[in-house]
Amino acid sequence: MPDTTSTADAMFAALTPVVEGIAATFGRSCEVVLHDYRDQERSVVAVAGSVTGRQAGDAMSEIGLRVLAAGDDARTEVGYVTRAQDGRVLKCTTVPLRDADGTLIGALCINIDVSAIDRATGVLADLLGLSPAEKPVASTNFSGDLDQVVESLIERAERAHAVPVASLGREERLGLVRELNDAGVFALRGAPGRLAGRLGISRTALYNDLAELKKDAS
Repeated sequence: MPDTTSTADAMFAALTPVVEGIAATFGRSCEVVLHDYRDQERSVVAVAGSVTGRQAGDAMSEIGLRVLAAGDDARTEVGYVTRAQDGRVLKCTTVPLRDADGTLIGALCINIDVSAIDRATGVLADLLGLSPAEKPVASTNFSGDLDQVVESLIERAERAHAVPVASLGREERLGLVRELNDAGVFALRGAPGRLAGRLGISRTALYNDLAELKKDAS
């Protein structure tokens, strides 16, 4: 039986030069990030390009949280569009990586800045007298700090409800916990402890919320 740890280490070592090769092929508008989910706080093991400013040793983004939470159900996502916090439009591909046993251990992510193309499309539409429908593009926090990534999700909920999360009623809080669970936050080690204080409740209350959500889903 193969040693899954050594197999995983060998996979990441083999993919590191691939990261450089992909980024060099697509040029300065491309960034390639290799994640090792075995270390969630420092999942980035290799980066080529600087589209999102990621560095080796950074934590995963909101996208990584979602992939981690999907676990066995995680699938390759090709060409989805998101927006960086500074407003740039990115076209991204995420490829889940698995060890010899099929367990999710990381991801290879390709981010291409298509902002210039997006602007050019708008100019051409104006020249041709067209009015293309604007499709809302969700933003993604690419911070290298996992606490900041989780905080951005909570702040998004605060803006949606127009009140601090600690002031939410029971039903509203359950809705927020559901959103955070769907976003993959609870796949993180120590997530309940991080979030209970931020939500102004005890860990026991947060576990009760999660148990209720599981009961509703069954």
